[in-house]
Amino acid sequence: MAEKKENKKNAPVDKVHEQQWPGIDSSFRLIIVAALRTKQLLHGSAPRIQADPLKRRNTSIALEEVKRGLVPFTRFTKDAAGVKTVAS
Repeated sequence: MAEKKENKKNAPVDKVHEQQWPGIDSSFRLIIVAALRTKQLLHGSAPRIQADPLKRRNTSIALEEVKRGLVPFTRFTKDAAGVKTVAS
């Protein structure tokens, strides 16, 4: 039987995100936050990192900003009554 190696590709998503992406607790949240930041960059926002526009695309810049914790975001949850509240 082949031995299963534990690496980043086989690691659970939550463990990878906790180690590499501050505040990101799921792949879905990473995609949403990076997509919204990409849209801001497309509309003319200045990058928060040094980036060569000829070599880096907006998506790559946004992902690097999220990875460094430079993109603030707020998580909301719904309580039993369906009212949105800020998650900690």
